[in-house]
Amino acid sequence: MQLQDNKKRIKILTVTALLFAVAVILSAAEHTLPPIYPMFPGVKLGLSNIAVMFSLFFIKKSSAFSIALLKAFFVFAIKGAVAGVLSLLGGVLSLSVMILLLFIFKTKISYMILSISGAIFHNIGQVVGICIIYKGLFLWTYTPFLIVAGTVAGIATATLLRLILPLLGKMRIFTSQ
Repeated sequence: MQLQDNKKRIKILTVTALLFAVAVILSAAEHTLPPIYPMFPGVKLGLSNIAVMFSLFFIKKSSAFSIALLKAFFVFAIKGAVAGVLSLLGGVLSLSVMILLLFIFKTKISYMILSISGAIFHNIGQVVGICIIYKGLFLWTYTPFLIVAGTVAGIATATLLRLILPLLGKMRIFTSQ
């Protein structure tokens, strides 16, 4: 029994590490793409969140939090403190909302709704962070656009996750929560 538990822990740790690597690669790839909304700086699809969502849905909630935290640390190391804090606030709020929705609705909620909700709250978390960091800078007027952008990003990431699930299933990395 102990050996089986250790094997499961090692598998979860390994898959979590691989998903973090995928998140970093997706983030780097996304930065090479032209801006989606050139007149609205900072708005992007958030492709790296596919790795977080996959972990949340198929690995463990704690693994999803680990990936979100590691992503924030990575952003901090590469882009600086402000970007790292915004990544942390957006990622943790997004993941918390998705977990809350999963808890409330159990299996009666779609990946699409979870992804859209997560993307919108990721943006809201970042606006809160900006308002805290830059006191007096009032960005709440930007929020309606960020809700629309979050909806588009959520649809895109949920669709991409849906498209790659069959491939990931063949790789047999799914485990039970």
